[in-house]
Amino acid sequence: MIYYVDANAFRDGDGSKETPFKHIGDAAKIAGPGDEVVVKKGIYRERVVPVNAGEEDNRIVYRSEEPLGAVITGAELITGWKKVKGTMWTARIKNTIFGDFNPYIERVYGDWYFSPKIRHTGAVFVNDLMMYETDSRKECEAGKPDEFAWHPEEAKYLWYTEQDGDETVFFANFHELDPNKEKTEIAVRRNCFMPDENGINYITVSGFNINKAATTWAPPAAYQDGMVGPHWSKGWIIEDCEISNSRCCGISLGKYLDPENDMYFTKKHVKSPTQMERDAVCRGQYHGWLKENIGHHIIRRCNVHHCEQTGIVGRMGGVFSTIEDCHIHHICNSQQLGGAETAGIKLHAAIDVTIRRNHIHNCIMGVWLDWQAQGARVSQNLMHDNNRPEGIKQAPGAMFNTDVFVEVGHGPTLIDNNLLLSPVAITIPSEGIGVVHNLLLGSFSLINSGVDSVVNGQREPRFTPYHIRHRTEVAGFMTILHGDDRIYNNVFVQQHKITDKKKTAQDADYEVVGTAPFDIFPTYEEWSDQFDFTKNPDMGKLAEAHFGHLPVWVDGNAYFDGATVYHKEKNKLVDKKSKISVTVKEKKGGWYVKTNYFDCLKDFSCDILTTETLGKAFEPEQYFENPDGTPICFDSDYFGGHRDPGAIPGPFATGKGDKEILVFPA
Repeated sequence: MIYYVDANAFRDGDGSKETPFKHIGDAAKIAGPGDEVVVKKGIYRERVVPVNAGEEDNRIVYRSEEPLGAVITGAELITGWKKVKGTMWTARIKNTIFGDFNPYIERVYGDWYFSPKIRHTGAVFVNDLMMYETDSRKECEAGKPDEFAWHPEEAKYLWYTEQDGDETVFFANFHELDPNKEKTEIAVRRNCFMPDENGINYITVSGFNINKAATTWAPPAAYQDGMVGPHWSKGWIIEDCEISNSRCCGISLGKYLDPENDMYFTKKHVKSPTQMERDAVCRGQYHGWLKENIGHHIIRRCNVHHCEQTGIVGRMGGVFSTIEDCHIHHICNSQQLGGAETAGIKLHAAIDVTIRRNHIHNCIMGVWLDWQAQGARVSQNLMHDNNRPEGIKQAPGAMFNTDVFVEVGHGPTLIDNNLLLSPVAITIPSEGIGVVHNLLLGSFSLINSGVDSVVNGQREPRFTPYHIRHRTEVAGFMTILHGDDRIYNNVFVQQHKITDKKKTAQDADYEVVGTAPFDIFPTYEEWSDQFDFTKNPDMGKLAEAHFGHLPVWVDGNAYFDGATVYHKEKNKLVDKKSKISVTVKEKKGGWYVKTNYFDCLKDFSCDILTTETLGKAFEPEQYFENPDGTPICFDSDYFGGHRDPGAIPGPFATGKGDKEILVFPA
């Protein structure tokens, strides 16, 4: 059955084409398997709560009749602003508008929130710009931009709030704008499109503009909300949507509410934050975290931008999912929120997750895979400018910058055929990482670092889970030994300026490009020789080897402009004479990369790689393979084009001269 919704209908109807509903939520109460909800162009100021699940072959589809024409927003227009003085205005709102969740009382806080500034979950918007919150009326009136904002020209628009009886009072500095003549809104609702219950499976959300919700901080051992998301369900498709201006997270593939382990550290303090994360994994299995029940979502062709924690977040709920062909940009640019959960995409337990063909830029980080990135693949993505603009300082509590961050995972995690063009390309305090056929203008960082702490004078390892192959069930826990990495057939260019030569690869913001940081790791032959029992017949004496570094494999790479080289790499190209240039820019038709490295490769070639070449990640004993267990042959490039035998390093199968290459369409 098809239900119709039209915000501009004369009056509310029965959902028929002739007399449509005025609210999407009315259709969401009754739509069942096989039904379609067609939403006409208009603004829908409501929270849509799907009640019924679809079926794998009989989905429930919510579709904007005109692409991006139907706008689901968590905001309400505010009129009747009164001038205080100068460019300062005020407005009062009765608290009844908020129901049982007043985002101007609720604060952004919780586990892994590090900023000394505690902000509200609400926000004020002028002409779709999220204004900057201040700590006082005086600061708001002064009208000075936040010094940590990535875009100072936007950061001069300020707001402050306080409570007065049963009213929320707003003060805002609009500078040259008159709020009564502009589109001025406040975030009112916590979500825009999310079920209240778990297990609302097989929903499609297609073609909507979803924006401006008062979402809450979404750490991994807490209920993770977003403006839109499946809430611990299976088989959702979110496609062709524009997702923007969330106070915290845009799309959530995240964790359910577990009252016994919800913000546990913030509320109780008595367990270490790492221990409560281990608890969350094990409790998740008790609460149905199985391949048959959870994940398998698809997010495709979405434009996700201007969210202040993450564009896409998820802990365990995103397993076996695919994020593809999305444009994710301008995430956490205000630096008003600070903590360890900020990135364009931030996933814990990205088991068999595929992140491919996305354009990710101007984010505090591009992709952050934290814990259990077992079977995850980051492939054919364009990433650039995932770093603070020059002259902007790192805010207190804010994270460092990188294109791809894989934290305390045991692999196999595959990073292949990407353009990684930011000053720091890959941050891996992890093991079992495959880095294959990428173009890297940035460094590796947190090599042999970023895992353990020294507490009470002793080393406290951070044990994290690994899993039964292609399943969620935990196979074991282990600390990170470092190494077990494969770095094949990449192009490294030291194009970015090195601003601090004292930094080492153990620092998060190390800027020296190349593979020399892997010199500390043994080759496979050196490592395996330690376990010759004829030389070491005592099990106890093998402890040093058991807790030593794992081996690495480095081969087939090309190095330009001073990029450093792993000292035991055999087949390599090191060009210290040519001057390589790589530029990325937007123009009509999309985003283009221009580079001259192709001709400088001359006749250098590398092998076609396969799953067999890369072998198994050490701890889970799992091959670098597809989610269904079939092998991978790396004979396809960034575009999916064929690589001939005698391939060239880097993400492109062929290339010549310095022509512009369209790498992401408009």
